[in-house]
Amino acid sequence: MTTAEVEKKTTILDRIESLGNKVPHPVMMFLYLIIFIAVLSHILYLLDVSVTEEIAVPVATESEVDEHGGLGGSDVPYPYDPTAPNDDPEYEIVEQTIEVESLLTVEGIRFMFSSFVANFAGFGVVAVVLVAMAGVGVAEHAGMMAALIRRLVKVAPRQLIAFILIFVGVLSSVASDAGYLILIPLAASAFLTLGRHPLAGMAAAFAGVGAIFAVNLLITPVDSMITEITNEALPASSPALTVTANFFFSVVSSFVVALAALFVTQRVVEKRLGPYDPAEGAADATIEELDETAAAAETRGLRYAFWGLLGSVAVVCVLTLPSWGPLRDAETGAIVGTTPFMDSLLFIITLIFLVCGILYGMGAKTMSGSNDAIAGVTKTFAGLAGLIFMLLMIAQFIAFFNYTHLPRVAAVEMAHLLERANIGALPLLIGFILVIIVLDFIIPGVVPKWAIFAPVFIPIFIRLGVAPQTVLAAYRIGDSPVNVITPLMVYLPFIVTVAQRYKRDAGIGTVVALMIPYVLVLSVVWIALFVLWFVLGIPLGPGYPVGA
Repeated sequence: MTTAEVEKKTTILDRIESLGNKVPHPVMMFLYLIIFIAVLSHILYLLDVSVTEEIAVPVATESEVDEHGGLGGSDVPYPYDPTAPNDDPEYEIVEQTIEVESLLTVEGIRFMFSSFVANFAGFGVVAVVLVAMAGVGVAEHAGMMAALIRRLVKVAPRQLIAFILIFVGVLSSVASDAGYLILIPLAASAFLTLGRHPLAGMAAAFAGVGAIFAVNLLITPVDSMITEITNEALPASSPALTVTANFFFSVVSSFVVALAALFVTQRVVEKRLGPYDPAEGAADATIEELDETAAAAETRGLRYAFWGLLGSVAVVCVLTLPSWGPLRDAETGAIVGTTPFMDSLLFIITLIFLVCGILYGMGAKTMSGSNDAIAGVTKTFAGLAGLIFMLLMIAQFIAFFNYTHLPRVAAVEMAHLLERANIGALPLLIGFILVIIVLDFIIPGVVPKWAIFAPVFIPIFIRLGVAPQTVLAAYRIGDSPVNVITPLMVYLPFIVTVAQRYKRDAGIGTVVALMIPYVLVLSVVWIALFVLWFVLGIPLGPGYPVGA
C-alpha cells in the first residue's frame, strides 16, 4: 500500500469522524429516531404492510425472545428466574403473520406513555453496568487498576500487548458483558502506559469483544441457545446438532480473526491516530510513574490482592466443584451452559474486583476503611450519570422500535429476497452472510436474528445439500463485525465515554471511524476463511463435516 493510499484512507476516516461527531448528542439522536420510526410505522400501518414467517419460539412460555436484551450483545434471550431450573429452553417452529404496528394510533400512543418506566426498568444493561462498575470502581479508587497495568506492561512483550488484549476480548464472550465494561477501559490505559495512543487500545479491545463475539475457544451460553434453535428448524429426518457442531471452525476463527484485528490496529488505526498528546484528554487519564517508596507499597498491595484473588477463587470452587455445589445446574449438575455458574460470572468477577481492590488498598495504604471503598463506588457511579441518561433514551427507542415490528418485517423480507435467488450453495451462503451483516445494524442480538432466520434458511440449504452446521457457521460470521458500529449497540455510549477520557471532543463519529476498518477487514478475512474451509471440506466440528 502506497503512502498516498494510506493518506487517502485516513482522510476518508477523518471525514467520517467529523461527520459523525456533528450528529446531535446521542440523547437527541435517539429522540429524533423515535419520531422517525413513529411516522414511518404509521405510514406502513396505513398501507397494511405485513409478512408471514416461521419462527422458533420457546415452548411453554408466553415470553417472546427478549430482543431489547439481545440488541446489546447480551446472551440471555428470555427473562432469567434464579429460582427456576436452569435448563436450556426448548423451541418449536410456529407460523406467524406479522403486521406493522403504528406508534401514532390510540394503542401505540398508549404503549409509549404506559411503558416508559417499564422499558427502562427492564433494560438489563443498566443493572449490568452498575454491578460491573461497582467492583472496578473500588479497585480503581484504591489504585489497583493502575498497578495492574504497570505490571502488565512491564512483564508482557510490547509487540504482544495488542494481540493479548484482542484475544482476551474474544474469550470474554463467555462472561457476556464483562468484556465491554472492564477490558476496554483497561486496554486504553495499557496502551497509554506504553506510550501508544489509548484510543487504539480501546478500539483493539472493542474489536475483540464485539466484532468477534460469536466464536470462542470455549463453549459459551450462546452456543447452546443457537444450537437449540437450529435443531428446531431441522426436518424430522435430520439428526440434531450438538454444541460442538462448529467447534473447530470457532477455534480457528478466534485466532485468525484476532490476528486480522491486530493487523488493523497496528497498520491502520495507530498510523491514523499518530502520537498521543495527553493534553487532549482528562487530567486523570495519565498513569504516573512511582518513586521507590510508592513502588514498594504497590508491590505489597498487589501481594495482598493476589491472596484475595486466591481466596475468592477458592470460595467459587467450593460453591461450584462439589456435586452439591449451589452454582451447578440443579437437575443435570452441569457447570458450563445455561447454569447458575455461567449466569453468575459477571457478579463473581465484580466480587473478585471488590475483594482484591479492598485488600490492595489495605496493603498499599491507599484505603483506610469502608468509607474509602464506598467513596470509590460513589465516584464511579457519579461518572456514569450521563451514560445512564443516554441508556434511558436507548431503552425507549428499542422498545418502541420492537413494538412496531419493523425490524422483523425488514428481516423477513430480506430473507425471502435471498431465498428467491437462484444461485449455487456457496454464493448463496456468502449472500446469506452479507444479509446477516446488513441486518445486524437493526437487530444486533445473536439470538433474535437466528430465531427469525433459522426456520427460513436451514430447510433451504438442506435442500441444496448444505449441512445445517455449515449454515450455522456462516451465521456466526455475519452476526459479529457490525456490532461495533451499529447505533443499536447499547454499550456504544459507554465506549464513547471511555474515548472522551482521552479525547475530550470524542463522539460517536470518533468511535465509528475507529471501528470501520475492523468491520471491513474482519468481514473480508472471515468470509475468505469460510470459503477456503468450505472448498477444502474441513470438518466444522468433531463429527460434523462441512458438506451434507
